[in-house]
Amino acid sequence: MVSEQKVAVITGASRGIGASLVKAFRGIGYGIVANSRSIRASDFSDDPAILAVDGDIVAPETANRIVGAAVERFGRIDTLVNNAGVFIPKPFIEYSDADFIRITAVNLAGFFHISQRTAALMVRVGSGHIVNITATLADQPIASLPAALASLKKGGLNAVTCSLAIEYATRGVRVNAVSPGVIKTPMHAPETHDYLSGLQPMGRMGEMQEIVDAVLYLERAAFVTGEILRVDGGAHAGHW
Repeated sequence: MVSEQKVAVITGASRGIGASLVKAFRGIGYGIVANSRSIRASDFSDDPAILAVDGDIVAPETANRIVGAAVERFGRIDTLVNNAGVFIPKPFIEYSDADFIRITAVNLAGFFHISQRTAALMVRVGSGHIVNITATLADQPIASLPAALASLKKGGLNAVTCSLAIEYATRGVRVNAVSPGVIKTPMHAPETHDYLSGLQPMGRMGEMQEIVDAVLYLERAAFVTGEILRVDGGAHAGHW
């Protein structure tokens, strides 16, 4: 039985931006399928409209379980937010094979498996929305923060956002991206905040709510697809 309640799948949902997205989508009445490696059903035991599916998003089996669980519980998926990702900044020649494998697995394979399965479901019903969380570094590298592999992978997500937006434009499925600058999340230790603020033209780090607001804008913007919405304090605009 298909629920009338809209449903969002959110990866990387246990903390930071992902956890904020779970809260925001519930706030507008969506059912949620929340995924991360560390997420637990007990985290949401007081809300039957949130279904936790643990597992590493790099594995095709995890994508199968997420989609299967969403269909079994709710009968539908309206929105997928590909938020899971890893960021390993270092000089290019210092990256290890393990770094490359991990970044590729989470940022690309993780996107591929869940997006392909979700898109198939959305195309079948003729509606849906996929949002990818990328990074401004893909457009505007910073000399003092080398992160070539992040640019390689996040740039790929920007490109596939546009490609899929065109592929599905006449089939009811929109595909967009939010491209953050440096955001104040638990991954950044407080002692780094002054330095990181200096990497943004506006002189401050972004707030998680500002990324959430961008995702919710795209969710409501029915005539917007193929958009890379940059939320970065102006970092994409050029050198400063």
